[in-house]
Amino acid sequence: MSSPSKRREMDLMKLMMTDYKVETINDGMQEFYVEFHGPKESPYQGGVWRIRVELPDAYPYKSPSIGFVNKIYHPNVDEMSGSVCLDVINQTWSPMFDLVNVFEVFLPQLLLYPNPSDPLNGEAAALMMRDRSAYEQRVKEYCEKYAKPEDAGVAGEEKSSDEELTEDEYASSDDEIAGKVDP
Repeated sequence: MSSPSKRREMDLMKLMMTDYKVETINDGMQEFYVEFHGPKESPYQGGVWRIRVELPDAYPYKSPSIGFVNKIYHPNVDEMSGSVCLDVINQTWSPMFDLVNVFEVFLPQLLLYPNPSDPLNGEAAALMMRDRSAYEQRVKEYCEKYAKPEDAGVAGEEKSSDEELTEDEYASSDDEIAGKVDP
């Protein structure tokens, strides 16, 4: 096992041991989702986002790719793709940083201190510079509309694993698996 893959594995395990809910994609260590809560005492407080993280082969020497899955209103996050414009992650990343830093420091700082002079969402940046209270109201509206726990996949997942099939569904799923009986 090469050093970058050991580090990737170690950083992911370290993140999983925190209070963050982490869900791997395809049981791999390179792509996963993290449940992220908006920072307290900010317009994002109470919001819950599903963050997609992709670790490049060269991680930790190359920064992770970070994106919001559910919508967020922020000057430095593309509203359609969820891509994050974050200098520390995109330009000043260092192998000294790890995944816990991303979720405990970088993303909260991004939400607490948006940079409207380097926007991915021009409308949010313009509103923030023109009318801060209207901007904060729009952020709260987006949180209420798009960033509830169920929007981040939190409640829906638990419910689906506990649901039971009805007798009809159970029978039909058996037929699909086994196929039709030959006469």
